[in-house]
Amino acid sequence: MWILQTTDRSEAGPFTFRLMPGAMKTLGRSTTADFILDAGMVSRFHCRVTVTPTGEIEIVDLESTNGTFVNDRRIHRGVLATGDRVRVGRVELIVMDAPTAALSAGLPGPAVPPAT
Repeated sequence: MWILQTTDRSEAGPFTFRLMPGAMKTLGRSTTADFILDAGMVSRFHCRVTVTPTGEIEIVDLESTNGTFVNDRRIHRGVLATGDRVRVGRVELIVMDAPTAALSAGLPGPAVPPAT
């Protein structure tokens, strides 16, 4: 599972969006977007995020007016990784995988069997 979580620098939020394997979700200001971001400079349907069958997370800008940025670089299409910063209008999201998100929240990670 992948997680997109707003940062302290975001105009909107706090938000946490979860993406399961095979998910294809739109982000935007529209009430019919999968993940709604009602904030300045966000288009109605700003971008789409997809988790591929191989587990990668891809992002595609949907011809938004103000662009989609990954690590401060404007993109049209790209592959995201843990720690990447996605900016949609005035909203910044951090990309995390589930174990990283659990650690940042102070939750225990998956159980590891003892060595024999």
